Amino acid sequence: MRVVIVGGGFAGINLAKSLAGKEDMEVVLVDVNNYNFFPPLIYQVATAFIEPSNISYPFRKMFQGQNNIRFFNGNLTKINQAENFIETDQGRLDYDYLVLAMGTETNFFGMQNVREQALPLKNINDALKIRNTILLNLEKACRTTDPVERQKLMTIVISGGGPTGVEVAGMLGEMEGHVKEKDYPELNGIHTRIYLIDAGNSLLGPMSVKSQQEALRQLTKLGVTVKLSVAVKDYKDEVVYLANGETISTYTLVWVSGVVAKEAPGLPAESIGRSRRILVNEHNLVQGTTNIFAIGDLCYQTTDAAFAQGHPQLAQVAIQQGKLLAKNLENIKQQRALKSFTYNDKGSMAIISKFKAVVDLPKSFMKGFLAWMAWLLIHIMPIAGFRNKVKLFFSWMWSFVTNDPTIRLIIRADKHEGDIHN
Repeated sequence: MRVVIVGGGFAGINLAKSLAGKEDMEVVLVDVNNYNFFPPLIYQVATAFIEPSNISYPFRKMFQGQNNIRFFNGNLTKINQAENFIETDQGRLDYDYLVLAMGTETNFFGMQNVREQALPLKNINDALKIRNTILLNLEKACRTTDPVERQKLMTIVISGGGPTGVEVAGMLGEMEGHVKEKDYPELNGIHTRIYLIDAGNSLLGPMSVKSQQEALRQLTKLGVTVKLSVAVKDYKDEVVYLANGETISTYTLVWVSGVVAKEAPGLPAESIGRSRRILVNEHNLVQGTTNIFAIGDLCYQTTDAAFAQGHPQLAQVAIQQGKLLAKNLENIKQQRALKSFTYNDKGSMAIISKFKAVVDLPKSFMKGFLAWMAWLLIHIMPIAGFRNKVKLFFSWMWSFVTNDPTIRLIIRADKHEGDIHN
């Protein structure tokens, strides 16, 4: 049996790991990057708190010694369902079973100016671009003598009040309070304006009211201006336009307002649902196909009784679907009955700032230091590679104790990248 997995995120990597060492099962993992990374922590890369290497691990290193697993560096361009092969930008791959696990990409909701000018945060490259932009703008703020220009350089707008938006805003608030006065004495007494904007009536929409209220309270204490029930409608000429008529002048709009499933060209039209999510049955088999599965954020499954409107797009859903599909592929090989997917909801969490986090458990709620410690533990354990775990732990401890992370580096592929304005 030859299984081709497209996408090495939470879903794809857990499927591949679960199939490692299986006899008579050849696995090919396809990804546009040659490394796996840990998405819940890319906001810390974007805010110059940790290095990309702390949360990244090469696929080939990960699967050393696993003779039935091969890695293929490429990007899916088309699925040929009739002849059981996929086309990529680097060549063709045949399959007996195809698993789609490409995840999602940023949704700009049709706003072309926002797509071209805003800074999304979905991968390591995005995070580094945000880091470069923020640090470059601070350097330029130190040099300019124009107070209007300086304030525009020192204004950051974050669109999207979900966990990522809250975490970015909290980290930037901590940077303003603990780092800026040490690194940028030229800017002492001049405050960075941080705006967090969401179209909903609360932050952390999917979480509990207690978590929403705690996030708002802590961010306000950090000096973040939170604007709710209003959406960003446009961004042009370094001005953010809000739906209520307000405008904010800034060189930095971080866009974390929503996602859409990555495209899977070649699937039947009836298998694509809202936000391009792929419709699957209780075994994650794509509707209208016999040997194509979809798992993780890009699939839409309504057969789970507790989640009749589909599962939340969370890491735990992707991990559990990947592990179960590995068992079901083995069941297919052994001609046994397949097991239906049922999500085991372990809760959700978000970090707000140093020593401040919120945790929603199925039957309880935590906040503050205990929630923050739980967040650290839960987020360090899944990091690939023992060395990465150790490096991340000591990086965190040094930064939290000293309030002075030492990795505020502007690193560009060429002299123009990230230099948004001159």
